[in-house]
Amino acid sequence: MTDEPGPAERALYLAAVRGGGRLLPEDLAPADRPALAALVARGLLAPTSTGWTAAGPRALGDRIGLELRTRALRLLQYAERLPGTLGPLARAYEEARHPVGGPPAVAPYGGDPGVVDPRAADPRAADPKAADPGAGTVDDAAEVRRRVGELVSECRQEVLAAQPGPRPLEGLRMALAQDLSLLRRGCSLRTVYQPVTLADPGVRSQVALRTGQGAQVRVLAEPYGRVLVFDRAVAVIPAAEDLSRAVFLTDPTTVAYLAGQFERDWARATPAARHLDPLSPATVRIGRLLARGLTQRAVATRLGISERTVAAHISRLRDRYGAHTLFHLGWQLRGEQHD
Repeated sequence: MTDEPGPAERALYLAAVRGGGRLLPEDLAPADRPALAALVARGLLAPTSTGWTAAGPRALGDRIGLELRTRALRLLQYAERLPGTLGPLARAYEEARHPVGGPPAVAPYGGDPGVVDPRAADPRAADPKAADPGAGTVDDAAEVRRRVGELVSECRQEVLAAQPGPRPLEGLRMALAQDLSLLRRGCSLRTVYQPVTLADPGVRSQVALRTGQGAQVRVLAEPYGRVLVFDRAVAVIPAAEDLSRAVFLTDPTTVAYLAGQFERDWARATPAARHLDPLSPATVRIGRLLARGLTQRAVATRLGISERTVAAHISRLRDRYGAHTLFHLGWQLRGEQHD
């Protein structure tokens, strides 16, 4: 028994303590019998010849803590063994779904993805009837999440994720274990977010947990489409604005096009490290004025500070957004909707 005492047990135990550490049969009501039995089983009350005496709860806490730590250790050991135990089943499942060849080759990180012949990338493309039967529109949000999770678990090389707009923190937390498992398997994970996403401290913390294990994250302050690409073989795009429906695509030409769109956005995005530390209020205010089209001198006049001070803040903003000119910076800030 490792759960905590309930309200009835606590009340009965406190009554024994207030009675000098003893509990007599005449002190009990019929409704107290279940709580009494539970307290005796926990070791908080010890039977005597005349009734029961209260025992110290610290020993119970130590014992329960030891039991929980032992159980946790066993669960961790089981979790470590589970992938190996399921390995033969997973391989049989993957071979049944992909009987011919493997996923297409992936361009090296930071290199030109190049042009891949869809038929060479996936021999099944020569025969439309051999297309993945899992392709198509899924109308149930829970089923979408399940199938995306399955694709992450089956991934062999890389996941590309373009995720515009705010990200639900709870969803990121739930996906953390699976994402870290993906990275430990040697797969790459590249994600593009918008600046508004990293405005949430909780989201920044989740992003840092992934980047600390090798994930790459960039930020793009302009509109782009939501897409997930797995091993350049399967792409997932939303089929409804509320993300309750999704389309799973396996046509090689379509998947290659979506992967190319991702690479284009990735090349224009800036490393997330520049966004993980929040800007100072003064820098944010200057950024808002720049987004409205004010010049450096006009910003200095508006705020009553020197142009040199404004230039220092602009330099920080340029570093963060990868902007080479003041016009480019203002355009990026307008995309972020500072005004």
